[in-house]
Amino acid sequence: MNEHFYNVAVVGATGAVGQQILKLLESRHFPIAQLKLLSSARSAGKALNFKGQAILVEEATPDSFAGIDIALFSAGGDVSKALAPHAVRHGAVCIDNTNAFRMDPDKVLVVPEVNPEKIDEHNGIIANPNCSTIQMVAALKPLHDEYGISRIIVSTYQAVSGAGHQAIDEMLRQSKEILDGQKVQPDILPVGSLPVKHQIAFNAIPQIDKFTENGYTLEEMKMVRETKKIMGDESIEVTATCVRIPVVSGHSESVYVEFKNDYDLEDVHRLLSNAPGVTLVDDPAAQSYPLATEAVGKPDVFVGRLRRDLGHKRGLNMWIVSDNLLKGAAWNAVQIAEIIVNKRNGQA
Repeated sequence: MNEHFYNVAVVGATGAVGQQILKLLESRHFPIAQLKLLSSARSAGKALNFKGQAILVEEATPDSFAGIDIALFSAGGDVSKALAPHAVRHGAVCIDNTNAFRMDPDKVLVVPEVNPEKIDEHNGIIANPNCSTIQMVAALKPLHDEYGISRIIVSTYQAVSGAGHQAIDEMLRQSKEILDGQKVQPDILPVGSLPVKHQIAFNAIPQIDKFTENGYTLEEMKMVRETKKIMGDESIEVTATCVRIPVVSGHSESVYVEFKNDYDLEDVHRLLSNAPGVTLVDDPAAQSYPLATEAVGKPDVFVGRLRRDLGHKRGLNMWIVSDNLLKGAAWNAVQIAEIIVNKRNGQA
């Protein structure tokens, strides 16, 4: 069967996630007829390389999406809210990496390893979950299917790249200043509603995004709400503590789950070994477990430190690591786009 080619727009092309999306579209030979790179007015006019060609970045406007088949958004929630409806009006399917539509009851929230069937239910917009949620549910889905999950307690250790290029620059600058015996002036982190900023170099900041009225941050509440929606089970109890640490890329998570039914640890190993998009790294005798330094640049979710809880017979502790810019954002979005074109080309 002849392969069809598609007109694709990347909104936020100059950002960290946008750059990863472009690399994936190129390396995976996505069937592109025309590629349109869009950004804010500030970044418009820059030239980005794609398959050896320099493509000028254009300012994103409501009329930028005429003739576009698939639009990948990663330019912030306000941009997505303003422009995605116009892209849909022009006939595009939007895959959105922001928080704009995730909890909209009329929008689907998709992790291909967990609920790919939801892609067919989209009404023009498919939401990409939060990076920390994606890696957790990808690892937990096969266990939920087998044993049923009643409760999740997760603590995250999230890389600064999740807050953008400026946060990376700040961490590297602060690290050098401290090593040189200089005082640091925090300007970027934590990203929130207050002007108060904290040192990230050689530190851990127990705040990601702004605080909500219940004392949890928005990042933590994203994990709570998105997990239930993606798993399709509102009965799962979820609590989260999200921490920013001085790592450039790669989110790590300590996850405790309680199952509804008894489980066998060997079966858990088998289920995770066979799970799509999951790599099991769990050999304590060899000090082998998932590390952010080894996960960066790879699309999988890495799982290890599997051990039965000492106080609950149906409790399981685990360590989950993934590249937050790849599986946590760009790769998940491109996976969704690939599923869409494969179905249109009659390959799925």
